[in-house]
Parts: sequence; structure tokens; C-alpha cells
Amino acid sequence: MRIYTKMGDQGMTGLIGGKRVSKNAVRVEAYGTLDELNSLIGLIISMGQMKDEILQELKNIQQVIFDCGSDLANPDEVIPFKVKQESVSELEKRIDFYTEATPSLKTFILPGGCQEAAWLHMARVVTRRAEREVVNVQSRETIHDIALQYINRLSDYFFALARFVNFCAGEEEVICR
Repeated sequence: MRIYTKMGDQGMTGLIGGKRVSKNAVRVEAYGTLDELNSLIGLIISMGQMKDEILQELKNIQQVIFDCGSDLANPDEVIPFKVKQESVSELEKRIDFYTEATPSLKTFILPGGCQEAAWLHMARVVTRRAEREVVNVQSRETIHDIALQYINRLSDYFFALARFVNFCAGEEEVICR
């Protein structure tokens, strides 16, 4: 089976349901950024330096991010949306856990620390860009609101996890002056 279809040779791509849109449409940009984020998480996982439970958590998050992208490619809900409120709730539990396990913040910190935490901060900023792009879609068209909620929580998750990873590694956070 060939992986190329030649359907995009004129700069168009298909959404779920068959509608064709430009490859630079805001919706396509948004789910393209989620694809970029998913690849970045794959890179972080491939480093294999974090606890197995965190690596599994990141693999599960990759699945939900893929579902967020699918929901964005499904503007008319031709098929049922995939991202559920339970995914948002689970992410909130993990954010709370990592936040409670680290010293309380009294000031802004700069991204960095150990290599894994630095990459998690990078995932945080890519998530924030994806969120801005999804909000841009939302300002023009209907989207699946729960997918946006998930992406919003996800940047907080990466921040909390980066802090936790640094804390476990004994890395001091860099305080913003």
C-alpha cells in the first residue's frame, strides 16, 4: 500500500466527512501543531529517563492528543467526538499530584533544569501555541469544547511535570529576577 494519495498536490486536504480545505486553513494548522506536540512527546518518551509510570502517562496523553486532532478534523461531528470529560479530569488529578509533590511557587521560574524537564517545558510551549491556534479556530467555527479544555490543562500538566521531574532529580529551579 502506498502512503501517498496525490490528493494534496494542489494544496488541499480532506476533513472527516469529505470536505476539502486548504492545507493552511486555521483548523489544519491547529491539528498540525497537535501532531508536532505528539512527536515531541514521542521524543521525550524515547529518552527513557523518567519513571515507567510517567512514561506510560505520556503515552496515554499521546492517544488523547491524537483524539483532539481527530476532533478538530471533524468539524460537523460526522462521527462522535472522541475526547471525553474524563480525560480532562484525569489530567487535573495528575496536575494536582505533581503540584502538591513540589515546593510551592512564590515567583516565576525559567524553563530548564535536567534535560527531561527542559524538554517538558518545550512541550508546554508547543501546547500553548496549539491552544492559541485552536482558539483561533473557535473564533471562526464550531469546535469540540472538551478538546480545547484538554489542551488548556495540558500546558499546566507539562509545567507541573517538569517541576516534578526537576525536583526528583535534585535540580534547583531558576528563579526569574
